[in-house]
Amino acid sequence: MEYLRVTAVNFKTEDLFEVVLEAGDVTFEPGNCVAIFSAEDESRPYSISSGIDEDVLRFLVRSVPDGSVSRWLAQRKPGDEVRVSAPFGWFRPGHAAPGQDSVFIATGTGIAPFLSYLRSAPERPPLACLYGVSLADEAFALDELEALPNFQLAVSREVADRAFYGRVTGQLESLPLRSNIQFYLCGLDVMIDEVSGWLEQHSIDYTQIHREVFFYADET
Repeated sequence: MEYLRVTAVNFKTEDLFEVVLEAGDVTFEPGNCVAIFSAEDESRPYSISSGIDEDVLRFLVRSVPDGSVSRWLAQRKPGDEVRVSAPFGWFRPGHAAPGQDSVFIATGTGIAPFLSYLRSAPERPPLACLYGVSLADEAFALDELEALPNFQLAVSREVADRAFYGRVTGQLESLPLRSNIQFYLCGLDVMIDEVSGWLEQHSIDYTQIHREVFFYADET
C-alpha cells in the first residue's frame, strides 16, 4: 500500500472525471489496475490510463449514486493523499505476439487501459479502435484517439460531428477479421458479450478475444 498525493481532479462532465496522482515509486504495465481506498477504508479497482513513463498516475472515474469510493474521489483536492494498492491485473492490451496485430473496443471509462497502452507504446498503434459513449462530451482523450490510423467514435444518444450515431456494436462490420489479430474488449458487460459472440460467429477463435468488464448493465 502507498499514499499518493492528488495533483488534479479534472471533470469531463458532472459524473465523469479524471483523477491524477503523483506516481511515487509505483511501476506498472498497461492494463494494470490499482485498488483505491476511501477514508472509510472502502476500495474499488481502477484501471490506470497514464503511460508507463509519466510521473503521474491517471484514472478515469464515473461517479455513481451508490459509489462511495467514486463520490469520495470526486471531492478530492490537490494535495490530498489517497491510499492505493500495488498494481495488479491480467488484461494486457496490445501484447500481441510478433506477427500479430491488435484491435481495441471500449465503452465509457473502459478506454482507460487502451489510453495507457497508446501513451506507453505510440509506435505500435492498433489496427482499429472503436470507442462507444452515450453523449459526445463523455468521450475522453479524443485528440489522442483521433490521431490513430483507424479510430471511430460511436455516440448512442445524440448525433455528433465525426461520430457514428448508434452503439459501438453497430460498427463491427468495419473490423478486420484475421487469425493473426488479437481483440481487446473493455467496458460494459453487455457490449463485451455481444462483441465476443459476434467475433466467434465470424470465425474468430475465443483465444483471440480478451475481455475486461468495468460495469454491469444492471448497475448502470
